[in-house]
Amino acid sequence: MRKVLQDYFFNRSTLRVARELLGKFLVRRYGRRIIYGIITEVEAYVGPKDKASHASRGKTERTKVMFGKSGHWYVYLIYGMHNCLNIVTEKENYPAAILIRSVGDVKGPGRVCRYFKIDKSFNAKPANKKTGLWIEDRGIRINPSKIKQGKRIGVEYAGKCKDKPWRFYLG
Repeated sequence: MRKVLQDYFFNRSTLRVARELLGKFLVRRYGRRIIYGIITEVEAYVGPKDKASHASRGKTERTKVMFGKSGHWYVYLIYGMHNCLNIVTEKENYPAAILIRSVGDVKGPGRVCRYFKIDKSFNAKPANKKTGLWIEDRGIRINPSKIKQGKRIGVEYAGKCKDKPWRFYLG
């Protein structure tokens, strides 16, 4: 069974969606090739008060996609060299997204984007086959005991928010 995840899947609690993304497949059509892998690690960024989130300073040109419709990609550049892929969640005007940290053996958000040939051209586009980048449910069920939870990585600047256990991974 292969089912492309639709907007309604993402228009729910970010923490719930983050857990449920584990075991789903990131799929990229690149020319005539299809590249795919199982999502094994994600991080959640939830709401305007989450100081680790880019949206904590309000809506800007960069972050406006996070305030938009769920099921759209938020792609940004870090350190001037690495793209990072996020999927927008929850209702419009409530900024929330999930960073895809690892897919299969590809560990780290920058490496994921490099491997899947993802750049800022995907920013604000819907996650679907038409855009060439989507997420599929292929029927894999993850035992809840295999889902680990921990602090997010690289957000030491975020005050108390740095300690939120909003990183989910298979362990």
